[in-house]
Amino acid sequence: MNWDDLRFLVTLGREGTLAAAARQLGVDQTTVARRLRTLEQDLGTPLFERNDGLWRPTAVGGRVLERAGRIEEDVAGISRLAEAGAAAVGGVVRITAVGAFIGDWLVPRLPGLYTRHPELCVDLVASNDNLNVARREADIAIRLARPASGDLLIRKLADVGFALYGAARGDLQVSAGDWVAYNEDLAHTPEMRRLQAMLGSGRIRLRANSVRGLARAVADGVGQGLLPCFLADPDPRLARLSGPHPVLSRELWMLIHPDARPLPRVAATADWLVACFGEEAGRLSGVLVRP
Repeated sequence: MNWDDLRFLVTLGREGTLAAAARQLGVDQTTVARRLRTLEQDLGTPLFERNDGLWRPTAVGGRVLERAGRIEEDVAGISRLAEAGAAAVGGVVRITAVGAFIGDWLVPRLPGLYTRHPELCVDLVASNDNLNVARREADIAIRLARPASGDLLIRKLADVGFALYGAARGDLQVSAGDWVAYNEDLAHTPEMRRLQAMLGSGRIRLRANSVRGLARAVADGVGQGLLPCFLADPDPRLARLSGPHPVLSRELWMLIHPDARPLPRVAATADWLVACFGEEAGRLSGVLVRP
C-alpha cells in the first residue's frame, strides 16, 4: 500500500466530491479517482459509494477514514517538530478568521508585524468555516465562539460588542421597521437571535452573508442593522441608534494546535495578535466613552 494514497482518501472523505478533492490536492479529478481505485485494490474492498455525484464512505471506508485522519494529523505533527528546530522567525503563517476581522482589523495592522519580523509572510483566509488547525489547514484560527472540543490551545483575545445602527444621512427615509440581516444559514448566531428578538412586526428587507455588505446597506438606507461596533463606529456613514453600550457581546478566541505553538513563526504571530487585541480592547468592546 502506498501511504500517500491515504492523503487522497482523507481529502475525498472530507470534501465529498472528486472536483472539490482535486482542487484541495492541486491535481485533476482523474488522478484522485485513480489513486482511490489503487488503494481499494490494495486493501481488497470498496471504500466509497457514489450517489448523485457525492462520494460516501462504505462501512469499512468510514473506519479506514478515521484511522487515516489520525495518520494525517501525526504527519503534520512531525513536520511541526522539525520546523520548531529553526530559531529564525520567517516563512508563512496562515491565519483564518471571519471576513470582517480580516479586512477591517488585521490587514491595517499587519505593517506592525512585518516591522518586527521582516522575513515573515502572512496568508489570510477569510472564512466562517472551521478550518482544521490539526491538519495544518491553518496555523492560527480566530473565532467568535469557543470550541467545545478538540486538542487545541485556546486563548481569549477580546470581547466584541454589537450595536444597532442606521444611516447617518438625514435625508434618507428609513422606516424603523426595516432591517438587514444575515442569510438564513447564519440565523443561529447570537447577533441574529438578538435581532430576531428586536424585530417585532418589522420586516427584513435584505439578507447577506457579508457583514461589510450589511453595513453598506444600512448606510444607504435599506434598513437598520445589528453590526459589530469596531467596524461600524469609525464609519461616518453609520449612526449608532442603541446608545453608548453594546446590545450584545461575543467572545473572540484564538485557536492553535499544541504542536504548532513552539514554531517561531506561529509563536511570534500569536504574541503579536494578543498584544494587538489587548491594546484595543476598549474599541472592540463597543463601549463608547463620553468626554
